[in-house]
Amino acid sequence: MPQFTAPAKLLAAAAGVIEKWCDGWFVFGAQAVVVWGRPRLTADVDITVRLKHGDPADFWREMEKAGFRLRVSDPEPFIARARVLPFLHTATQLPLDIVLAGPGIEDQFIERAIRIEIEGLSVPVASPEDLIVMKVLAARPKDVEDIRAILAEIALAPRPRP
Repeated sequence: MPQFTAPAKLLAAAAGVIEKWCDGWFVFGAQAVVVWGRPRLTADVDITVRLKHGDPADFWREMEKAGFRLRVSDPEPFIARARVLPFLHTATQLPLDIVLAGPGIEDQFIERAIRIEIEGLSVPVASPEDLIVMKVLAARPKDVEDIRAILAEIALAPRPRP
């Protein structure tokens, strides 16, 4: 059996539930920067999902059965307000924030996500261009550094010849 890093172990535990309950999803945030940019320290995993059904309660209960615990005591009003399901993966003790996609730009991000293999698991990751857009919108100092890292890696990447 392969040895998974903590984020890969978390993704393996979540992927089955997400694939069952969602008709699209992608990894974004620092884990996506690791894929498209340069490694950096991070203490969480961020995922956006498009639920097949409007009510997230059954989805989060299934995530709990898969080894995740919500980090809020009164989830329904929090989720309705923030559109985020903040979990803790009990096996790795890593936080997992699942953002509930809304119509519009997040739908486009889902459609453009690129499946990559992370330790044997096929995972959709926000495209580097979409990740840059997300980072520009967030506009925190660490996001600016992430944009620089992604752009530097894109500049170094071999380009296909016409």
